[in-house]
Parts: sequence; structure tokens; C-alpha cells
Amino acid sequence: MASFRWRGVTAISLSALLAAVTACGPVAERRPQDLRIGYDSMDGSLTVWPPRGSLIEDATVTAAVTRAVRDWRSPVDDRVHVPSSGILFSGEVGGVPLALVAAQVPGQAASWLLQLTADGDRYAVTHATEYTDPGYLVYSDVLPVQIADGRRYLTSERVRRLLGPDGSALSGTDGLTDPVDVPACRAVTVTAALRSTESLPRGRAADRLLDLGTGTADPRYPLVRDESGSGRRALSGLDTCQLARADGPFGSVTRRVADRNAPQLVPASWPKSKLAIRTLGEVALDGGEPAELEQLTWETAEGAMSAVVYRSAGDGPVVFSPADRTNALQVYELPVPDQPLVVLSWRSTKDTTLSAPPNTTRLVDRPGLVVVPRPDRSETFSLAAEDKTHYRSAGSPRR
Repeated sequence: MASFRWRGVTAISLSALLAAVTACGPVAERRPQDLRIGYDSMDGSLTVWPPRGSLIEDATVTAAVTRAVRDWRSPVDDRVHVPSSGILFSGEVGGVPLALVAAQVPGQAASWLLQLTADGDRYAVTHATEYTDPGYLVYSDVLPVQIADGRRYLTSERVRRLLGPDGSALSGTDGLTDPVDVPACRAVTVTAALRSTESLPRGRAADRLLDLGTGTADPRYPLVRDESGSGRRALSGLDTCQLARADGPFGSVTRRVADRNAPQLVPASWPKSKLAIRTLGEVALDGGEPAELEQLTWETAEGAMSAVVYRSAGDGPVVFSPADRTNALQVYELPVPDQPLVVLSWRSTKDTTLSAPPNTTRLVDRPGLVVVPRPDRSETFSLAAEDKTHYRSAGSPRR
């Protein structure tokens, strides 16, 4: 994460700014209790998120945006802390007034990107996505925007050039790109070239992000870091809407707040970085064509998670397991049509031995991988290792 220093705004400099704004046109004076315009994060002498957009200096619009942000509540009823939030963009896009706000929500120590549009002289939050990487949203350099004409991106001042999914440079105005062709349920790559700054003396030629698609539903944040490009390879050809479902890898582990499940929040299994995939082996059911098993791994805000992908031969379905947190013995319940499976995976050494319940049929049995039919009731599997024995259950209703 890049380092930043924060600069305060003195009463004198604020007065000078307001005087300059007032001189630019017939707008009312911005009230002290309104959202700041821009964000006061600095990278050396560079203002990372300066005020942008044709309406950013209109204090009437700023007041209306502030009212809407004050009225907004997170899915667990937390409020925005207005003094530490800011309007990054305010202007007309496609003839419609649009405002983008970096909102700090102290209840869950969360950062949200709020997207607001005008309805008459009032503004309303139309999209709200929670930033999945712990820390401030404003540390990012590319922010997703979803409006009627498709995906756009708002870029920080550190971005020298942004390449779209086809590798061509994206054009735009005031840091907001023109519409970008992003599929609903397929992951595509956008790549930022970052200029040389105090925190990045050599800049960065390729800061890669995966966009999980316009079908990503609020409050799930659609951009995932992909520094090595392994995420693009891992998700190639996979349906990200399926991945995001409540029974899919990215959506299956519910977030907990105050010891209660909070399904309305971003799932604990939602990815933020380090997506990768590796082949586990093949499994043949009832003498049919062998299907390929792969293990998908990724990093979340709550640690590493993984799931299994079942790729049928030919044009057969691709099936995903729910996510499993990292354990010595990984257990994945795979809902293959007509033959649900349990896949058990571990790091095999000369000191590890897997034990299964009596009369268990092992469809695949090799060091580090066992595949069995999903039991009708909860059954316990154990992995004896050098230091301890690890127990995991499968077959009960999914947690």
C-alpha cells in the first residue's frame, strides 16, 4: 500500500478557497458542515484526489449531496462520518448530475463508494459499494462507476494512463473515463500506469485490477487486485455471477457482526486479491468422461479462502463448491448434478494419513486428494499429522 501524508485545511486557506470559488460563478458559500470537495490525501506534493467535475464548485449541489449522504445508512444501519468523507467527483455525465463520494463509516471501520444522482433539486444514493480491502478507499487509484451507459472508472491523479480490457487507452474528462465495455458476468482486466511520485519513485507500469463484471450487486465491490495476472488466468471462462451467488465460492461465507450473521453485508469470502487456480486431478463418475478438478484460492479481508471447481468434459456444466477457510484438511461440498461429491484436500507428507467413515467409497484416492460421494448425513473425516489430528465434517446442511 502506498504511503501518504495528510494535510490540514486552515481557516485562512479555506476562506481563500471559498472566495476563489465564489468568484467563479453565482454559487452560495459552502457551509462548514458540508462534505469536503476532493480529499486531502497527498503523495509528496501531489494531491491524489483533487476536486473534479463541472459541478464540484456549486455549493448548492454540495449541500444537496451532503444531505443525501447524511440520510444514507449502511445495510446494518451505520451512518457516514461526514468530516472524514469527501466528494471526489460532481458533474453532469450523459446529461445527468452525478456525484461520487468516498464515505467513511466508523461502525465497521469501513470505506464506501457512494454514487449519487439528482432527482430534481435533491440527490439520492443509487449505488453503494463497500471497499473490500481494509483501509481507506482513497488509497486506491481506480474506482468503479456503474451508470446507464455502462461501466466507467474514476482515476486518481497518480494515474498516467488507464488501459481497458482490450488493452487500449481509455479516454475521459475530469478523471472519469468514457463508457467501457465490461460484461455482466465475466472478469476483465483494467491496467493503470502510475506516474512517479514520492511513494512510487519509479512509478508503476502495470497496476492490474480485475473487474468482476457489471452483474456484481451492491454492496459488493467489483474490483480485485491482480498484480501477477494469475487472477485473470484463474477466472478465464468462469461465470462471475455464479461465483458470487450465496452458494458459490465468493458469496458463501457470511460476514458476522457482533456475533451475528449479517448476510446483507459483503460476504467474508468476497475476494480482494491473490486469485489463483491449480489442477487437483481428474474424477470419473459412473464410467463417464473424466472431469477436471481445480482448486481456486484467493485472499479476502478475513484471510485466505479456497474452493473447488469441477469442469465437465465437453460442454458439460462447470460446478463450484462453497468457500472453505484455510485449514490443514480442506473439505469442499461439490453439488455435481445427480452425484454430489465431497472433495478432501491436504498437504501430503510421509506423516499424514486420512481416515474416512467405514464403507466410504473413494472415487479418487491419492496422496493429498480424496473424492467421495456426499454422505446423506453428517460424517467426520480425520487427518492424522505429525503434531495433531484434524477433524472435519461433511454431509450436514451447509453452514
